[in-house]
Amino acid sequence: MSIKAEEISTLIKTQIENFDAEIEVNDVGTIIEVGDGIARAHGLDDVMAQELVEFPNGVMGLAQNLEESNVGIVILGPYTDIKEGDEVRRTGRIMQVPVGEELIGRVVNPLGQPIDGKGPANTTKTRPIETPAPGVMDRKSVDEPLQTGIKAIDALVPIGRGQRELIIGDRQTGKTTVAVDTILNQSDQDMICIYVAIGQKESTVRNTVETFRRYGALDYTIVVTAGASDPAPLLYLAPYAGVAMGEEFMYNGKHVLVVYDDLSKQASAYRELSLLLRRPPGREAFPGDVFYIHSRLLERAAKLSDALGGGSLTALPFVETQAGDISAYIPTNVISITDGQIFLQSDLFFSGVRPAINPGLSVSRVGGSAQIKAMKKVAGTLRLDLASFRELEAFSQFGSDLDKATKAKLDRGERTVEVLKQGLHKPLVVEKQVMILYALTKGFIDDIPVGDVTRFEAEFHVWLDSNRAELLASIRETGKLPEAEDMNDAVESFKKTFLPTD
Repeated sequence: MSIKAEEISTLIKTQIENFDAEIEVNDVGTIIEVGDGIARAHGLDDVMAQELVEFPNGVMGLAQNLEESNVGIVILGPYTDIKEGDEVRRTGRIMQVPVGEELIGRVVNPLGQPIDGKGPANTTKTRPIETPAPGVMDRKSVDEPLQTGIKAIDALVPIGRGQRELIIGDRQTGKTTVAVDTILNQSDQDMICIYVAIGQKESTVRNTVETFRRYGALDYTIVVTAGASDPAPLLYLAPYAGVAMGEEFMYNGKHVLVVYDDLSKQASAYRELSLLLRRPPGREAFPGDVFYIHSRLLERAAKLSDALGGGSLTALPFVETQAGDISAYIPTNVISITDGQIFLQSDLFFSGVRPAINPGLSVSRVGGSAQIKAMKKVAGTLRLDLASFRELEAFSQFGSDLDKATKAKLDRGERTVEVLKQGLHKPLVVEKQVMILYALTKGFIDDIPVGDVTRFEAEFHVWLDSNRAELLASIRETGKLPEAEDMNDAVESFKKTFLPTD
């Protein structure tokens, strides 16, 4: 078979005409030093702060220090294969995480990669982990309660949707339990929850996830975890990944609760990074910059204006204190950023008062705006009653003769403490909280022996379900306290059926 010269000529001409030369330009640098999860690279002249870069083994890094002669890169994964002289490549992407409905019910790491063994989360959207907080004009004041289901919080230090409420206390005082119970109570509240576990043992996180699964809370919860064995960069990034996932829902008009458990460990991880990157101490690294890493995280919690869809993101940051020192550096930092704090005291915890909330040092700067009217009415005097009880209790230890009024205050205080106690993973709906607090503040429990108060409350709730369901429904639907005659009649009718123990 012979091919004519003209045919070859035509073929070559066609190929030349259709030739499309694409030049691919890559910004590439060379690693000049690597160790302890930090790499320094030369040649990445145009790299951006917080930009993702790629190492030869596929591991990503985060450009942190942009210096004159080199770039300090935090390695987000195993770094044993990365060596001096290797190429490092820009991606052009600022650090971002996958977001969206597909993550609900999943356990992911701070890079948004599922680690629960259920396969990939087929998300289609991403969000940068660092975005500006909503401005003043984009927000509206907090006016909608976030029901935690915990009587001591909903009555004394209420939390509103869009608020930032610090949970602070020593280790092993029940901080995580407060957050877990709050998440369990959101099952019918149209709330998406994000639990960020920072520096916790994997077994602890597994137990928490199992609790969510057992109570059905995993159906509306995303768990972001950076374990104690994970590198410091992941511990530092975890809260930002959590809030970015939450913002996706908030800007779509939904309500989100984000729990950061806990920011003390994030601060320690950031300190480690600062030292390894050789950032100067003081304002630019640890301790000075810790205020900035926490403020730019927590300021992103907001109640958006109606024009932006009215969504909200509520933040519950945790901070661990040492021996109850609430005036230490990081606690005072976060207190100044948040809208109040719930202080859990170890003395109360070990004396059996659980949740161990100290009403004197706990405060909500949103206050009554985050309560339904019925709760505001019945819980109005509760804080003062408790404060005066604690004072009288300390005083009465020194004297045996007490006048009648003092004795009555002490008796009421003891019963108040008993009513505010709550079992593990037993959040209580707001209408039942209102009923028991009404019975307490109106003196119906004053003649019940202190040892019987817990049983009185449990039986009262069961009795209400069977005999006064319409009363509970009225509080739930209107948010207002029913007529005093109806309330009194309900409590008195139940008291006739209640048998105190001998």
